[in-house]
Amino acid sequence: MATSSGKPAASTSHRVFPHLKPTDEPNLDDVARLIKDGKAKRIMVMAGAGISTSAGIPDFRSPGTGLYDNLAKYDLPYPEAIFDVDYLEERPEAFYTLAKELYPGNFRPTPSHYFFRLLQDKGLLHGLWTQNIDTLERIAGVEDERLVEAHGSFATAKCLRCGKVYDKDDIKPQIMLGEVVRCQGQGCKKRKDALIKPEIVFFGEGLPDKFFSRMNDFASCDLLIVVGTSLSVGPFNSLMHRVPSSCPRLLVNLESVGEIEHARSTVGFDFEGANGKPIRDVRKLAKADDAFEELCELLGWSAELQRIRREGWRALDAADGSNTAEQVEPQAEERQTEVLEAVEAAVDRSSEQASTSSKEVDELAKGVASVELDRTGDRKDNTAASEGAAAPGEDKKAAL
Repeated sequence: MATSSGKPAASTSHRVFPHLKPTDEPNLDDVARLIKDGKAKRIMVMAGAGISTSAGIPDFRSPGTGLYDNLAKYDLPYPEAIFDVDYLEERPEAFYTLAKELYPGNFRPTPSHYFFRLLQDKGLLHGLWTQNIDTLERIAGVEDERLVEAHGSFATAKCLRCGKVYDKDDIKPQIMLGEVVRCQGQGCKKRKDALIKPEIVFFGEGLPDKFFSRMNDFASCDLLIVVGTSLSVGPFNSLMHRVPSSCPRLLVNLESVGEIEHARSTVGFDFEGANGKPIRDVRKLAKADDAFEELCELLGWSAELQRIRREGWRALDAADGSNTAEQVEPQAEERQTEVLEAVEAAVDRSSEQASTSSKEVDELAKGVASVELDRTGDRKDNTAASEGAAAPGEDKKAAL
């Protein structure tokens, strides 16, 4: 039975948030209550670039600050070309500069990454599906069996020519020098097409097998958290629809995304009960770190989150001999700018080299045009040829 507003009558039970009235709009407190009451035991996370920006890694699509927006002004076929295999083979310098800036070891996991680790430690993390290639989930301690890197990562690399697989540490010295990395295996030496590419999914490439083999995990999820993503890239954005219809879904983002287009739609978030059913979707518009720290406060987990983060950063500092962990978050915006500037400079150099090469070819072509070669290879200038030095019908070819 529905009211005149189209929303369920008060007598209808709320099958997602039992402690609420059917017409209530749930919030973060209600999500916390589900977890505390033991009604959310298999939590699935879908994460995007927004969970890593506080570590100093720029996202890809944010207007003004995103990587693609900042590369749009350069002589690229399109901004995303930096992740295009054909462009990589043609002008690899830009990508390897980006790889140097984003390579594992340059950044610390954020509170959001350690929140996922905390869910794992409490036996609540059913799976973490990430669009990110920075491996910060791994560094935070999320186990491989719970992690699906939907777009690949820097963890391993592969030769585009022979298929030889490399560990990230095998090629790190060259990456850190800003060099284009090529395979030195038999048959690959001195070949320009033997590029060693981190196993990041470039445009046009297939997603990892793990992505498809684990999709059914969503069917047994009892809480879905979607965080830091524009939900604009498929098929990743379709995963949110694979959870049961009774599964609550929490969006944590700076802006609202993925909403239904009309009341009858079954595809998308419905935060206000437009379809007339008890609301199962919760929206928290905030930075990922802030939202998860607030959730931990509601759950009484704040001290545990801080401990895990502190121990994790301390271990990373001990490994690389630094003592900068506590300064990572305040410097995030500055670090993002550094990354963007470095990649932009590489694209600039690559464009200049391509332009110089093009001019050299043009000059060479002009020189060739002023010289004719007869079939015996003897040089004759254009004036002589025009005056009949070559026999009528003789084939005149310019050779480089």
